[in-house]
Amino acid sequence: MAGELHREIVLPAPLAEVFEFFSNAGNLAELTPPWVDFEMLTEGPVEMKVGALIDYRIKIHGIPVGWRTEITEWDPPHAFTDEQLRGPYRKWIHRHRFEEAEGGTRVTDHVEYAAPGGRLVEALFVRRDVERIFDRRTVRLLEIFSG
Repeated sequence: MAGELHREIVLPAPLAEVFEFFSNAGNLAELTPPWVDFEMLTEGPVEMKVGALIDYRIKIHGIPVGWRTEITEWDPPHAFTDEQLRGPYRKWIHRHRFEEAEGGTRVTDHVEYAAPGGRLVEALFVRRDVERIFDRRTVRLLEIFSG
C-alpha cells in the first residue's frame, strides 16, 4: 500500500505567473527545506515537456541520495506530473494542478509514494518527512508570492 499526500493552497498571483514559476525546474531548490540539502544536477534550463528527465541529489537524514524524475504529463498552464525513475522511494508520482481561484491561483499537489521497507518504515519515518517537506513548501510559496 502506498502513502498519499494531498495539499491545496491559493496563491495571490495569476495562473500564468504561478505556472511559469513551477515550470522552471531550477525553482525547486527555492521550495525545498534546507535540511534536504537539495542540489539540481541537470544543467538548466530544463525544457519541460513529456519525457524531460531531471536529476537531483538530496540528503535523507544526512545520507546523500540521487534522484531522477521524468515529466510524464505536461499540460500548461493547468497541470504536470513528475514520476521518480530512480531515487529514495519505491514509488513517487507527484501531480501538480493549477486553476484560477478567487484571490489568485489554486495549486493542488497530490503525491503517491511508497517507501522501501514497507508500511512500517513509511509510518515511522517517511510520512513525517514528506509532510514536513510540503509544510515548508507551503510557507515558501506564500513568502514568494505574497512579496
